[in-house]
Amino acid sequence: MTLDEIAAKIKACAQQMNTRYGGIVFDEWAVVSLAENKARVLFYTGPRNDEFLKNFVNDLGPLRMALHDTKYGPGDFEFSRHGAGTRIEAFLVLGPGIYLLCNNTQISMDAIAKNPLWLEAQVPFVGLAEAIRANPLGITWDTKFITKS
Repeated sequence: MTLDEIAAKIKACAQQMNTRYGGIVFDEWAVVSLAENKARVLFYTGPRNDEFLKNFVNDLGPLRMALHDTKYGPGDFEFSRHGAGTRIEAFLVLGPGIYLLCNNTQISMDAIAKNPLWLEAQVPFVGLAEAIRANPLGITWDTKFITKS
């Protein structure tokens, strides 16, 4: 899968999740590469366009260790129940060293999960994960892939 294809799927997933939830689930979605121990933002949509990478390491919080766990492959994901504010609440592995990071900068993951519609809102996210598992993101570094919306 290409970055443009992933970006379109992310936008569709976000819209479907918000519709099923009856509000915004994640207001921040970022595709980040951690290849070569260097964080690169490949796609970002959200309220902190200029600040996202500056606060990246701190905002990973409890998910930081999980991002480096080799048990996760394309399509695998993890949620942090304790994410609040700018702390990242979820990640989805898109390919080797490439992750989709999801966050709600206004409310915590715990608050999101308390809404009974949260279970229904997860359906598009799991669908995105399955699409990634079947066709992971492939990146070649000889081309710039930075996309912001």
